[in-house]
Amino acid sequence: MTAATTPVSPDTRRMWLAARGPLAILLVIIAAAIVLTLVRGHSEGGRLDPRSADPNGSRALAQMLGDYGVDVRPMHTLAATSRAAHDATVLITHPNTLDPADLKRLSTIAEGLVVIAPNQTLARAVDPDIDVTGHTADATHAPDCALADEAGDATTGGIGYRTPNGELCYPTTAGAALVRYDHDGTPVTLLGTATPLTNEALAEEGNAALTMRLLGERERLVWYVPSPNDPALRDGTSSLLSLLPRGWHYGIATLAIAAVLLALWRARRLGPVVTEPLPVVVHAAETTEGRARLYRRAGAADHAAEALRDAARHRIAASAGLTADAGHETREAIVAAGCRSGRPADEVHWLLYGPAPSDDAALVRLAAELDRLENEVRQA
Repeated sequence: MTAATTPVSPDTRRMWLAARGPLAILLVIIAAAIVLTLVRGHSEGGRLDPRSADPNGSRALAQMLGDYGVDVRPMHTLAATSRAAHDATVLITHPNTLDPADLKRLSTIAEGLVVIAPNQTLARAVDPDIDVTGHTADATHAPDCALADEAGDATTGGIGYRTPNGELCYPTTAGAALVRYDHDGTPVTLLGTATPLTNEALAEEGNAALTMRLLGERERLVWYVPSPNDPALRDGTSSLLSLLPRGWHYGIATLAIAAVLLALWRARRLGPVVTEPLPVVVHAAETTEGRARLYRRAGAADHAAEALRDAARHRIAASAGLTADAGHETREAIVAAGCRSGRPADEVHWLLYGPAPSDDAALVRLAAELDRLENEVRQA
């Protein structure tokens, strides 16, 4: 015979066996990316890194400062920066990852402090009267101050500031793009954008002259580019993405898309259940024998007896036009139908509803009696 069944589809074990290879490769790639990201916190390639030749790096400026006689010292932790800050200018490339108290402490240690695009909270750590007045795109602006007159026009913009306590340079529609003021004898410079320091923009306008003027005032320059594992960073890992090179962002996004596509490709197909013929013909007798062997192996004579009695009750009830429900009235009616065989009601009730047999031999005898009872009812 043939039967309908659900489509043959991979179970959980087969799906795991098929997907574990690609998943292992994906996990290795992700782990390698994380390890390389953490390791590269002290290596070349980051934004504003003085050893990076990327467009957003600052190797060109660092080499110019070195040729001018400035000792450029890259630092990647706040602790190392603080130790090297004495008698030096300190450049803070990513100030918004620091605690305001740490920035204020640096301003008391260093001989000079240059901070790139701090927000208002960080800016007020060293000047309580400073305000962030807006944000504008980078463009060419005139200096309009003695500090940057020799540099001339430069690519400035970004965050604009206003303060009554210092010198305002490069006015924009959003405020001054460069501010310098004195904090307890330490000159502090706020630059609203990092563009003039980058390799890509250093040769434009007066960017080189301006940055050399800001960073070359002393013999030593401590260039602080925080690494992702710097314990001084605020909020733990919240600053990791901001410190990664731009290419890593695209790489992580590509890996995420690849993982989703892999999951969709290897996932179980969804859709309505369809029927199809069995690949082989299974005889009813073989199915019955298989179930009987399972009952015997499990020692479930009671379940086997109940299955035999239930089948007998259904057939006897059908021959009498009844239903084989478990209700008391129907049970009495089925027993009455069984009495057509000429057997007493007690014997019929025992055969159809009696206790479970104690062993296999009793089960065989019960099966034979039930078969004989059905034949007698049909003949009657």
